Amino acid sequence: MEALTAVKVLLIVTSHSQFGNTGEKTGFWLEELAAPYEQFTKAGAQVDIASPLGGKAPVDPRSEKEQTEDTRAFLADAEATKKLANTKVLAQVKDTYDAYFVVGGHGVMWDLSRHAPAHQLLSAGYARGAVVAAVCHGPAALVGVKGPDGKPLVAGKRVAAFSNAEEQAAKFDAIVPFPLETRMRELGARYESGPLWKSFTVRDGRLVTGQNPASSAATAQEVLKVLAEKKQAPATKG
Repeated sequence: MEALTAVKVLLIVTSHSQFGNTGEKTGFWLEELAAPYEQFTKAGAQVDIASPLGGKAPVDPRSEKEQTEDTRAFLADAEATKKLANTKVLAQVKDTYDAYFVVGGHGVMWDLSRHAPAHQLLSAGYARGAVVAAVCHGPAALVGVKGPDGKPLVAGKRVAAFSNAEEQAAKFDAIVPFPLETRMRELGARYESGPLWKSFTVRDGRLVTGQNPASSAATAQEVLKVLAEKKQAPATKG
């Protein structure tokens, strides 16, 4: 694929570290940050990381135990870990990115689902022609995002996200503030899913979403395809 050296991508992570009232910790899911970071940087893109509170973002401890080639590469990358330790404050981020990618992890369900600055940034970015993407619980950040027509961005669009069946299989369905699949459907999304825990990614124009941690790399690859197409085609608002 042609190098996307002039392309800027913003990875958005949660700042929320409390897993409901369980006393356990949550945060972002490491694989869902590491795999996209690897894909985007490998393609030559400039990658930044932002969160609601800025500074060091909380990683879900459970995701640190599930090491992959991508997570090991990320943790060994001094520049990557420095960005994660010093995330940008979302409310201060300028809308200058070619793509926005919301990293999953249960923390998103509590803060990014209600974080107005994130919703405004994604709404403005999409209206301007940027790619908006999210994986696993990341689509929870889309619940407050409006399309250019003022309706929910996901309304009428094909969308993937962590499924109700996966939430139930993980025994977290009674802990999360709302079932993500159900909320997507309520907003008018044409929700789609694949087998539990297997990679499943959906693209609808400039909206790209993935179902679960296994979908992280594929979702990022789909974003790169959209960016490559945009680079070759005249700018449109479609």
